[in-house]
Amino acid sequence: MELSPEGDDMIELYKAAGSGCMITLSRLREKNPHFLHRTSLTSFSETPLHISALVGHLEFSKALLLLKPQLAGAVDSHNRCPLHLASAEGHIEITQALLHANNNACFICDKDGKIPLHYAAQRGRVDVVRELIAVQPNSTRVMVDGKETILHLCVKYDQLEVLKLLVESVSDEGEFLTSKDHISGNTIFHLAVILKQIETIKYLLSVSKVKEEADSLNYMGFTALQMLENCPKDFKSFTIRNILMDAGARVERVNNLSPLSTIAAVQHESTNPSQLNNKWRKWLEYLNYRGDWIEETRGALMVVATVITTITFQPAISPPGGVWQTNVKDDDIGTGCNATHTCVAGTSVFSSFRYKYFMVVNTISFTASLCAIFLLISGFPLKNKVCMGLLTSAMSIALTSLGFAYVRAISLVNPVNPLLHADRIIAPIYVLIVMIAGVLLFHTIRFIVWLLR
Repeated sequence: MELSPEGDDMIELYKAAGSGCMITLSRLREKNPHFLHRTSLTSFSETPLHISALVGHLEFSKALLLLKPQLAGAVDSHNRCPLHLASAEGHIEITQALLHANNNACFICDKDGKIPLHYAAQRGRVDVVRELIAVQPNSTRVMVDGKETILHLCVKYDQLEVLKLLVESVSDEGEFLTSKDHISGNTIFHLAVILKQIETIKYLLSVSKVKEEADSLNYMGFTALQMLENCPKDFKSFTIRNILMDAGARVERVNNLSPLSTIAAVQHESTNPSQLNNKWRKWLEYLNYRGDWIEETRGALMVVATVITTITFQPAISPPGGVWQTNVKDDDIGTGCNATHTCVAGTSVFSSFRYKYFMVVNTISFTASLCAIFLLISGFPLKNKVCMGLLTSAMSIALTSLGFAYVRAISLVNPVNPLLHADRIIAPIYVLIVMIAGVLLFHTIRFIVWLLR
């Protein structure tokens, strides 16, 4: 199939756009002054300006814009205009020429929902970003595919210098700096912490309006620090955690010393229907257990709970004092056996001596230790204070009941002798009981104080 002369001219034009040959462009213009209008009739998805802007041929691009300024707003099959390509490649002079021809091209979105400013930001083209926001300041408000801001894009692609430029350009608008994406509700501070960008985190904490909202919650109800706790642990994690903890302490002191900000917060809550969300947030903050020791000692807790289970299971089949080997009806030895009450073989020797009390506390300890084992193997998040409280209660009950079982066992097997009275022997065990009661009382008071705050 032979190409028409016009088709040959178009192929030659596109080749010239790739090489930046001004001689070819001049010759084609002399041959047909309206040759550029034929580009819309070709099968190519791009215009020659797309190619020259991408490659970086300044003079060729200016010549095309002079001949046909409408090319500045033409889009390819991906809905990208030449400004998208020049911005991505960082061709500042071509960008300026394109903006001079059509500055509304700043708002053209491609199929991914990105404008030229987004391309420049994610590639770290600081000069191009500065030029674009100088011509069209409102372009910074265009969200990427309607989901996240350009600030999120900078953090996602780790472009700190571009982020600094954009933050400085919108420094008076705290709401924009702390805006959340429409996917997970993460702020740029959340995102920087999740991606473990230490320098970005330090910079954001130096911005007062970002720092004030450093403890804001995303859609999952997590702060940036809580998100970090759920990330894989490495050296960066510990470094960032220290930075956040230090920053959090400073923010808390500032908030406590600022009554005006507190009054403003109260007024905001009284006029905002999100007051219920604030209460829910308070509960989430209380329920989140800040600490890794419980996860690190999960195996040790499992061993302790298993040992308690074994200890308390043994008396059920081998009680203190043993079992009767044969049926006994003689009460001469003071066992409570008589003609009407036969001590059956295989039953506990001390079954007639308040043995029921021993078995009750022993069974409670056995059951509580089984509950603790179940919590440890069930996969429940132990960092949640509800699960942590259940585990603490189960272990406390198991230990306390085990102590009482020990006390009763000593009483059963101890001979009736004033010098060896059971209360004197087992007095130290009450120290454990008092200590456990004190710990439970402390946590109860702490919870009540938090609830009334």
